[in-house]
Amino acid sequence: MPRPLRLIAASFALLLVTACNSASSGGGTPSSVRGVTADTIKVGGIVSMTTASGYSKKDTDLGARARYDRANAEGGINGRRIEYLGAEDDGQDPARNLAAARKLVQQDKVFAVSPMSSVTFAGADFLDAQKVPTVGWGTLPSFCGPAHLYGFNGCLVPTPGGTLNQTWPEGLAAVLGGSRGKSVALIAGDNDAGKFGIRTFTQGFKAAGFQVAYAKAVVPATSMPSDWSAYTKEILRSGPGGGAPDAVVSVMQTPYNIGLFTALKRSGYKGVISDPTDYDPGLLAKDATKQALDGVHVLLQFQPFESDTPAMRQFKADIKKASGGTDVPLNMHMMTGYMSADLFLAIAGKAGQELTVESFQKAAGGFSDTGTLVGDRAEPRGQKESFGCGALVRLKNGRYEVAVPFRCYPPIPFG
Repeated sequence: MPRPLRLIAASFALLLVTACNSASSGGGTPSSVRGVTADTIKVGGIVSMTTASGYSKKDTDLGARARYDRANAEGGINGRRIEYLGAEDDGQDPARNLAAARKLVQQDKVFAVSPMSSVTFAGADFLDAQKVPTVGWGTLPSFCGPAHLYGFNGCLVPTPGGTLNQTWPEGLAAVLGGSRGKSVALIAGDNDAGKFGIRTFTQGFKAAGFQVAYAKAVVPATSMPSDWSAYTKEILRSGPGGGAPDAVVSVMQTPYNIGLFTALKRSGYKGVISDPTDYDPGLLAKDATKQALDGVHVLLQFQPFESDTPAMRQFKADIKKASGGTDVPLNMHMMTGYMSADLFLAIAGKAGQELTVESFQKAAGGFSDTGTLVGDRAEPRGQKESFGCGALVRLKNGRYEVAVPFRCYPPIPFG
């Protein structure tokens, strides 16, 4: 081969080797970063769309889509459009949760998973090991500590050394006129989320000055009871002197709450009832459901929809646009997806033009902002504690009203 041709062939071979090494190294150029191109960022979600009990978080996907749509309409993130693939349905099943995580990373090649909202997070270790930035509802311990996992309102179930959000105990203390001499019963499902919830809320209510008369994660998580009498009898005898507690707090999902609250009311219970899930006007379509939830105080970890702030008006406009221009009943799952997407977008924006996992993590390491729908945010603080803000709303005569306004409470050490 003539010398000039040999030089050309050698140069071409060198270019091929360099290109292959770059593509396989996971380096910093857009073409070598999973899910990132010169003009797109690929993101997917994992949500419990369907469950055995009929409970669904499907609107989490709508909330995320609404926020990504607005980001794209505003020019994307540093010039890159968000390619949102939608959410995989894990059916609230650990095996499906892990399978969804593997599919999004290995098959769909996403840069990030946001939102992730389920009572199970079997895919957490896989996503963290694969260095996939993941944002979701931090109701599981997996959101508290792993380097690449973030709760949109922080870590809600911390490990020892973290802190606890006191919105619920302090809010109920305000409803009851103080916690001094007041008793509370806590009940949850027999699953990981329920057990951790009982542990943390027991400590939180005690720290707020309540007597915790009952605290058990005993309700079957896979089959809803048809008869709640065994639970209600034990709860209603758990208070001082064998009487009823001043408040019953359920750390369960809507179908379970409807059954439990109906049974409590039929037993003549007149105390305060509270839960963290039943803020959904769509639930009021059925009279039986409306009656079961009437008077219930619902914990929120974001500004109530009844608020009239610029951020809330923007949220409502974004949801309406994503819903084809129609007004749809708002619910907390929309907010969960919306704020998961919002936190991802905020950190990715600060990562700059050269978006890599490393630049995202570096941006997260010094991230903070204020005045959001979940209050002031900061990372990596949010991987050890919640952002500490929330409100209580009460269902009264078929309408939600703000019982305790949105505010931020000092966290307490968890141990």
